[in-house]
Amino acid sequence: MPQFVSKSQFKPHSLEYFRKIEQTGEELVITDHGRPVLKVVPYVADPEEYFRGLRNTVLQYNAPLEPVGADDWEALK
Repeated sequence: MPQFVSKSQFKPHSLEYFRKIEQTGEELVITDHGRPVLKVVPYVADPEEYFRGLRNTVLQYNAPLEPVGADDWEALK
């Protein structure tokens, strides 16, 4: 269950709230005049995100069981 805090309480203690969110993983809802306006949640990396940059970079793969030489790595250039 998320913790609720007003904008006026959040502003001077924002770093403390950020640290608490990092440590506990709990969500924080920031309110304005009692109305929820923002939700702060811990960042969770999507495993697919790591591979998005590599998509469509393999142009040809003739010998999948052979080791790849340093000259063949475009990413190293």
